Amino acid sequence: MYEWQNLAAMFLASAERRGGGPFLWAKEDGHYVSKSWTEAVDEVSKLARGLRKLGVGPGDRVVLCAESRPEWPLATLAIMAIGGIVVPAYTTNTVADHIHILADSGAAGAITSGAALSEKVLAAAQTHDIKFLITMDEFSADQTLGTDLHNWEAVLAMGAGEPDDIADEIAKRQIDDTAVIIYTSGTGGAPKGVMLSHKAILHNCEGARDAIEELGVDDEVFLSFLPLSHSYEFMAGLFFPISIAAQIYFSEGIEHLSRNLTEVRPTIMTAVPRLYEVMHGRITKGVAQASGLKEKLFNTAVELGSREFENPGSLGIGDKIKSAAVDKLVRKKVKASFGGRLKVLVSGGAPLNYEIGLFFTALGLLLLQGYGQTESAPLISVNRPGRVKLKTVGPPVKNTEVKIAEDGEILAKGDQVMQGYWRNEDATKETIIDGWLHTGDVGHIDEDGCIVITDRKKDIIVNSGGDTLSPQRVEGFLTLQPEISQAMVHGDKRPHLVGIIIPDAEFARDWAKENSKSGDLAALIGDADFARAIDDAVGRVNTDLAAGERVRRVMLIPDAFTTDNEMMTPSLKVRRHKVMAAYGERLEGLY
Repeated sequence: MYEWQNLAAMFLASAERRGGGPFLWAKEDGHYVSKSWTEAVDEVSKLARGLRKLGVGPGDRVVLCAESRPEWPLATLAIMAIGGIVVPAYTTNTVADHIHILADSGAAGAITSGAALSEKVLAAAQTHDIKFLITMDEFSADQTLGTDLHNWEAVLAMGAGEPDDIADEIAKRQIDDTAVIIYTSGTGGAPKGVMLSHKAILHNCEGARDAIEELGVDDEVFLSFLPLSHSYEFMAGLFFPISIAAQIYFSEGIEHLSRNLTEVRPTIMTAVPRLYEVMHGRITKGVAQASGLKEKLFNTAVELGSREFENPGSLGIGDKIKSAAVDKLVRKKVKASFGGRLKVLVSGGAPLNYEIGLFFTALGLLLLQGYGQTESAPLISVNRPGRVKLKTVGPPVKNTEVKIAEDGEILAKGDQVMQGYWRNEDATKETIIDGWLHTGDVGHIDEDGCIVITDRKKDIIVNSGGDTLSPQRVEGFLTLQPEISQAMVHGDKRPHLVGIIIPDAEFARDWAKENSKSGDLAALIGDADFARAIDDAVGRVNTDLAAGERVRRVMLIPDAFTTDNEMMTPSLKVRRHKVMAAYGERLEGLY
């Protein structure tokens, strides 16, 4: 059914096709420098043999924690080549996060980049023994306590002295073998390891190609700026490009994105809604500063483009002439700011705000919204060129079934469905029933076969950067503080978390007494000094949370969540929709 039997074999096939052509690009001394496909094959082979000499064998897990750079995919492919299982970890992980992943996965070793990341992983390794730590950059430690420390180049040299049989090794890897375990947080707070087979990723690569085939897939160029540890970038920004023998450039970061776009001139871009929000903000701010005729022309382009998209054929002769004029004066310049040869923008990882999608569409850019989750490797559906419905996440991708359960939950079935949660059979049985992945999202399928998501069944926050967060985990840390009685955080489709705090009544009375203030909680809510005391408590919690989990701003309210005011269930869980109905407007105001 599939052209290749594993992801490493797919890489070798693309390398044979491109040979000495450029593959991976990264900045060195201010300029992009490439590593060819041939060079990549040689380095993957040496690293794979070096890892094997360090004791890594089929089924062994290796944690990979590094920023996006050429060594990341090379390490991933080397681990897979010898039958190992890649365990990506975010660079923003805390030591506690690393402890959980190392212990839960039973990792044999880890690969990291700079000193800061290496120190965190090494600190975590003190509670869970790993055989080795390989660092991409120079790094030394006073104490490793049983963990062998190796430099990247040293492991390559180690592998160079071994028989070059990696092509034979790759041929042994089967399509149903586990390729990667990606950790994602559930409502319980403890990250669960999603097991994905080679087949799951291959299915997604095939589905992605089928979705954009009509645009022409040839010598494509990708600009990668999302973390490769994210399931969306892992597939769409790494293995899909490899499947079509594309070039991959690694961005210097979102603050340098505008420059990188004009340098790289990508043909395909995959990103999360947060990136499109940032670009929208920068573009509109620049237009407002330009003012005058430029602002008027830009707004005309957006207005006419929006009208034509929402009501095709609605533009009269005069408006068509105006639209043709702004094509040259506005839309052409916008396309140039993206490099000038962009075929398609793809949005995934989180719900896309309709107005953001309409904005870019009106400016002449093809933006396709897709849908999925880590448990589906992650692709389930995506819009198609020429049939874009921005208020939907498109029809299911090739060889994927989708149906709606009686309670409205979206269910999916196909080769991309995870093998299960690592060492968590109970959670697996709750999520995959009779082969159907229960997504936790609620929606329907429209008359064109496109999926419309209307709600989330699970209490999980997906921010606009595509990060999946457990609100209960954050709220649990907040309410451990003596100053805080109750808390609810908010941030679905938003760039960061904000929250509601109900101060602890006893703390409030003691604080009021010490500061000669009224002990009435309602009166204290408006006191700046009291608010700072609560902010200090939130700040303490933030120091122990990953970056995406940190609560940026809070509002204080005096009235507790109770069953009487219907903001709590009988089992004392917060009714989020009830709280949002009462305080949603004020919470949104915190942004």
